Amino acid sequence: MPRTIGILTAGGDSPGLNAAIRAVGKSAARTYGMQLIGFRDGFRGLMENRFVRLGPEDLAGILDRGGTILGTSRTRVHKMDIGNGKPMDMRPMMKRNVEEHQLEALVCLGGGGTIKNALRLAEVGIPVICLPKTIDNDVYGTDVTFGYDTAVNIATEAIDRLHSTAHSHHRIVVVEVMGHNTGWLALASGIASGADVILIPEVPYDVDAVADKILQRKTAGSPFSIVVVAEGAMSREAAETFAKLEARKQQASTDEEKQAAKREIEAFEQAQLRSTERLAEELEERTGLESRVTILGHVQRGGTPSPADRLLATRLGVACVDFIAEGRVGVMVAVRGESVEAVDLKEVAGKRRMVPLDHPMIHSARRLGIALGD
Repeated sequence: MPRTIGILTAGGDSPGLNAAIRAVGKSAARTYGMQLIGFRDGFRGLMENRFVRLGPEDLAGILDRGGTILGTSRTRVHKMDIGNGKPMDMRPMMKRNVEEHQLEALVCLGGGGTIKNALRLAEVGIPVICLPKTIDNDVYGTDVTFGYDTAVNIATEAIDRLHSTAHSHHRIVVVEVMGHNTGWLALASGIASGADVILIPEVPYDVDAVADKILQRKTAGSPFSIVVVAEGAMSREAAETFAKLEARKQQASTDEEKQAAKREIEAFEQAQLRSTERLAEELEERTGLESRVTILGHVQRGGTPSPADRLLATRLGVACVDFIAEGRVGVMVAVRGESVEAVDLKEVAGKRRMVPLDHPMIHSARRLGIALGD
C-alpha cells in the first residue's frame, strides 16, 4: 500500500485553506508517492470516519478558492457532543480510525483551538502535525498565519470605501473588524487605510481620549473621523473588571465557586457584544458629530485568498510533507523569519500571540498621529 496522510480543517474558515490542502496533496504524491485522504467537517468527521480520497482531480482548480473543500466544525475532541447531552472523550475512536487508514500523520489546519485539540490527540498516540491558519494572526510560535493577509486586504478596502461617506456627511464612522482578542487585523488595516483612531485589546482605551482626538481634528478643519475598533477592544473600566473576574476564576477552589466565576465572565462577555455601538453613542454625545457603526463581520473571512496567502499556505503545506517524511510529528509548522521550522505543539498550545506594545506598527501609528485611545 502507498503511504497515506490524513488531513482536516477545523475552527473558523480562512482564506488559503484549499491552497494548503492542495500543496500537501500534490507535494506528497509527486515527491514521496504518498496518497492523501481528507476528513469531512473537522474533528467530528474524523470521529465519524467520514473521509474522501483526494487525488489530482480533486486538488485541481482549488488554489484560488475560498473556504475549505473539506468543511469545518468547532468541537473539542475530549469533550465532544454526540447527541446524548453528555460530552464524551472521543479520542479512542479517532485513534482507531487513524490506525484503520494506517496514516503516517494527520495534518490539522487551524488556529489556537485546533492546535489544542491536536495536542490532545498527540497525547493518546495519534501522529499529528499542524499548519497555522487564522485571519486573527494570533497563533503563538509563528510570525504569521495564512488567512491574515487576505483579511487585512478586505478590511482595508472596506475602510477605504467608508472614508468618502464619513467625509461627505461630516460623520464619525466606527468600523469594527475581527481579530478575536488581539489587535493585529485592526492595527494593520487601520494604518493601511489612514484611520484616525485604532483601538485594540492590547491597549485599553479611554473614551475621553478618543473624543479629544476627534475634537482636535474638528477644530483643525476635519469634521469627520474614522475609528477602527478590534472586536476584543475594551475600555479601561471594562478591562479592569475583566481582570478582576479572571482573577476570581483563578482563585476559585470549589466547583461551585468556579461555576459562579464562569457565569460572571460569560455575562460580562455577553454585555461586551454591544461595546462598539456604545462607543459610537458616547463619541456622538461628547463631540456633537453624528456617528455610524459598520461591523465588517464574516465578510473578512470569505472570498479569494490573496497571492501572499496562497504562497504562504503552499510553502507551509510543502514543508509539512517534508517533515512527515522525516518522521517529525507532534509539531506545528511555523514561519520564523525567512525559514520554516517544526515547533513542538507543547510550546504553542494554549498560548496567544498578542501585539507587543513596542511593535513597529504601534510605533508607526503613534508617529503618524493615530490615536490608540490611551
